[in-house]
Amino acid sequence: MNELARINEHAAPVSTQNGHNGHTTPQVDEHQLKGVGVTGLGYWGPNWVRNLHQLGCARRVVACDLDRKRRQHIEELYAGVETSSSFDELLEDPDIEGIVIATPVSTHYPMARKALEAGKSVLVEKPLALSQKQAASLVLLAREHKSVLMVGHTFEYSAPVRKAQEIIQSGELGDIFYISSVRANLGLFQHDVNVAWDLATHDISIILMLMGRVPVRVSCHGGSHYRNDIEDVAMLTLHFERDVIAFIHVSWLDPNKIRRTTIVGSRKMLVYDDTATQEKLRIYDKGVTVDRYYDTFGDFHMSYRYGDILIPRIEETEPLRIECQHFVDCIKNGLTPHTDGMSGMRVVSVLEAANLSLREGGRAIPVNTDLV
Repeated sequence: MNELARINEHAAPVSTQNGHNGHTTPQVDEHQLKGVGVTGLGYWGPNWVRNLHQLGCARRVVACDLDRKRRQHIEELYAGVETSSSFDELLEDPDIEGIVIATPVSTHYPMARKALEAGKSVLVEKPLALSQKQAASLVLLAREHKSVLMVGHTFEYSAPVRKAQEIIQSGELGDIFYISSVRANLGLFQHDVNVAWDLATHDISIILMLMGRVPVRVSCHGGSHYRNDIEDVAMLTLHFERDVIAFIHVSWLDPNKIRRTTIVGSRKMLVYDDTATQEKLRIYDKGVTVDRYYDTFGDFHMSYRYGDILIPRIEETEPLRIECQHFVDCIKNGLTPHTDGMSGMRVVSVLEAANLSLREGGRAIPVNTDLV
């Protein structure tokens, strides 16, 4: 059964029975958790609260933030959602089985560690941590406590990306030559990480999913135009085995919002444009053929093929909704998440290598994915 079907099957109906704070709460059924918490109600956290509340996958949803106005905003939007100003309260609450951490990147590791040590299952927004060593320690800690550790690589749950993976695995594109990805917009500037840690995380997770392996080495160039040592534009180059290369261009300083990935194969080419309202995937039956036999350089020539453009039919559901249900399913049934701690560590390993390359003038840095 795919994730879309599982959502429909497991989503709990909403009743009018009174719960905590006198609000209505979802009717309890066997698919629900006793409680789930979301800490961090800034940019992305409210989306987690919305989906968890609408899915009815927990008897209690507790939203946590230090900002009173952010808590009040959530209370006004979602009747039945509790709020708290204390992360420690979430950790001490016996009903809370899972916690979503949607706080600034620099807080991911210490907060995830505290939650795992408290015996909670944890979903950490991207990236998992700020170093491969930190990420590896969280993986080992989750194993020790037999808790679920999941990472918010949301695009890996999107229908277009999953379809692209299916197309590549089918061999329709032929041998993959290279991947080019652009993720650019004006802002939002982050105060604790550079543009690679902020934006390239998405593209790295997508590319690693599509390729099914980690690059051997990474090089990166970038520049800081407004804040010292926090790059606002960067170009990453990921070198894979079998001479496959991937380029990732990220920027907070672009007049246009661009979310486009091009995958070039020996037979066909695929373009994934996430900003398109429809037709996010296009397969181009285009390519180059070189004559196998020629006697002199003058005989050498290429044939260019310009075929049809195929637009695959895709049924889209909000990726975060699928991700929410998957997190709950993993906790309830002891499953390993698709984007588990190891997946998060691999992405962090690539980011750490890219960051070191930035500091060393673009030198290619080997990627380390060892747990110890």
